[in-house]
Amino acid sequence: MTSGNKPLLFAVGGAHLDRRGQSTVPFVPGASNPGIMREEPGGGVFNALRLAMQRGIAAELLSIRGGDRIGETIGAAIESAGIIDSSVVFMDRATPSYTAILDEHGDVVAAIADMALYEIGLPRQLRRRKVRDAVAAADAIFCDANLPADALERLAGLAGHRPIYALAISPAKAVRLRTILGNLSCLFMNRREASALTGLGQSAELKEICAALRAAGLQGAVVSNGAGPTLAYHNDLAYTLEPPGVDGIADVTGAGDALAGGTIAGLMQGVAFHEAVRQGMTASMLTLKTHSASPIFTPEEFDAALSLIPDATLLR
Repeated sequence: MTSGNKPLLFAVGGAHLDRRGQSTVPFVPGASNPGIMREEPGGGVFNALRLAMQRGIAAELLSIRGGDRIGETIGAAIESAGIIDSSVVFMDRATPSYTAILDEHGDVVAAIADMALYEIGLPRQLRRRKVRDAVAAADAIFCDANLPADALERLAGLAGHRPIYALAISPAKAVRLRTILGNLSCLFMNRREASALTGLGQSAELKEICAALRAAGLQGAVVSNGAGPTLAYHNDLAYTLEPPGVDGIADVTGAGDALAGGTIAGLMQGVAFHEAVRQGMTASMLTLKTHSASPIFTPEEFDAALSLIPDATLLR
């Protein structure tokens, strides 16, 4: 099933407002820090979808938003991105939001996710005939752990034989995915989220993490670790990929979403798993250099950045 000549990805999850306050001086906890506030439409699934569309994938999105000004902004952003919008508007509710505080290097020091509307609304939406039809028309399914566990289970049941990709979102929400790990083709997460799923400490070796995730039933995963090596495995083959150094990191927000979007786009176009992850890492690197969680770049910029990503190495 395709949209035109493009593979179609049906996604369920976050599309909300991202607010980010970044200190312009060395960050001091518990104190007032001079800085800059920015806001833009965001959300794990939405950020990743916009990246995947730049790489040649068609997309449909099911999310929930409120009947407020922010909800109108999100709807306009989805339309502007060219994504088919199957989202539902709750007129008497406020649109979910994510608020992060970043230090002077662009790293998150604290964040609050106000996303109760997803918990209330998304499980019911997955029972609509329109959603079942959308899943049936798609080539692959994508979700994030903003959905409660019962909704994730229902989506996995609807997917049938189609590949399912997922974003862990946070350590607190990653555990919602436990009951569908065996259904996932690939789960995108960072080391903290992997620790929440496996119970392993932050000092665990990549081999241990890989073995624990496989034992939990997960057939494929990409585990990022900031500037450290990324673990990527699918079925019996496991790799490490060393991210190149990035000069002038502006903001880490959205880098993991870009990693997922770039990788999924490659996989849906038949690229080998380890090469698709390289494409995802390229998108992540480009995102780190901007103050947007969903930057736009040219094919030439992407190819130039891809040439800087080292080849994958088999994990031994």
